[in-house]
Amino acid sequence: MINRDYYLNKLISKKQNGMVKIITGIRRCGKSVLLFDLFYEHLIKDGVKEDQIIKIKLDERTQVALRNPNTLCDYVAGIVRGKTEPYFILIDEIQLLERIGVEGTSSQIGLYEVLNELNGYKNTDVYVTGSNSKMLSSDIATEFRGRGDQLRIHPLSFREFYDAYSGDKRDAFHEFAVFGGMPYLFSLKNDAEKSAYLKELVDKVYLSDIVERNNLKKDTVVLGELLDVVASSTGSLTSPAKITNTFKTVYGGRGSLNTVNHYLDCFKDAFLVSEAKRYDIRGRSYIDSPKKLYFEDLGLRNARLGFREQDFSHIMENIVYNELIRRGYNVDVGVIDHSFRDESGKKQKRRLEIDFICNLFDNRIYIQSAYMIQDEEKRDQETRGFKRINDSFRKIVVTRDTFHPWKDENGFLYVGIESFLLNEEFMK
Repeated sequence: MINRDYYLNKLISKKQNGMVKIITGIRRCGKSVLLFDLFYEHLIKDGVKEDQIIKIKLDERTQVALRNPNTLCDYVAGIVRGKTEPYFILIDEIQLLERIGVEGTSSQIGLYEVLNELNGYKNTDVYVTGSNSKMLSSDIATEFRGRGDQLRIHPLSFREFYDAYSGDKRDAFHEFAVFGGMPYLFSLKNDAEKSAYLKELVDKVYLSDIVERNNLKKDTVVLGELLDVVASSTGSLTSPAKITNTFKTVYGGRGSLNTVNHYLDCFKDAFLVSEAKRYDIRGRSYIDSPKKLYFEDLGLRNARLGFREQDFSHIMENIVYNELIRRGYNVDVGVIDHSFRDESGKKQKRRLEIDFICNLFDNRIYIQSAYMIQDEEKRDQETRGFKRINDSFRKIVVTRDTFHPWKDENGFLYVGIESFLLNEEFMK
């Protein structure tokens, strides 16, 4: 069993807080193991009896009937009603719960009505997992009115991956950059098995789920082709319009701008990709387009491309982005305009990019992901944007090079990628 203490401790801290605990994340990233194995084991060790833990897995054939809201509510009520001891209700893949009409009325019963009812008993503590981003923030705030508490989990971080890996951290990072952090990979014997597993996940699980959930059966091929385009542009500035043009060039005209926008929303909804907006540091405002798209797991991205496109600069940038999100930061792509005069004295303006602006409460950190810094010219290029930011917040350059962390004359911190991923102290 892979150690997921980071998430387990967060879940334990929310225990019996009066809210519905909603664990979300991409399918197969470990939500069910967290809830039904690790958290279950914690409850048992904490003195909770087995019959006080109600386990419901809506994706299992034997419990399909419980997808009906009335059946599920009646089932739980039959166990907890009239009892005084506490009951822990664990429900897997809650997005599979059906929405049904109330006979004789225009009302419907579905996800939120059921969870509010189950959480309404004085002796119940409700935990659910879901693989749909529509269950996140705004919906929870609106539908639960302060009674929903979400926990987003991700595939293995490099820290978790390395703890389970038998080898040095350099080899571990290379493996992580190629095959990603889906937990099941550790049960597979060789690269061929890992490659086949990841390809099947993308084709048979994620894309199939997206097609079924969004009724896209006529557009299955187009959906997959668009995902290829997104995978190839990972970490690059892009926009729906640019993706549409690339899509038309590569695949012969299929796919309108509206279709591309819709499909991108489907990918984000399924947690396959996430979006980083551009932020004008001096203007203190967001720039609507272009943006950057990052894959939730690099193994899935690489598998979709047949492990052919190994642009390690963008792969490393994606890994850094995922780690920053996992650590709880709000992450944007930074932009700062620089005015100067050229050799002829003519005034010029250059837009400089900062890979990541990371905000957490009142703390801000600027991060540049630089695959190689082979000389002084490259170092100046990577830190040019930092030098134009007039504030005292920490500025970090993360590189592929392995060395002891050090600061230059400007106070910029340089740290190797493995050290950065294994040690959160660099950001404190």
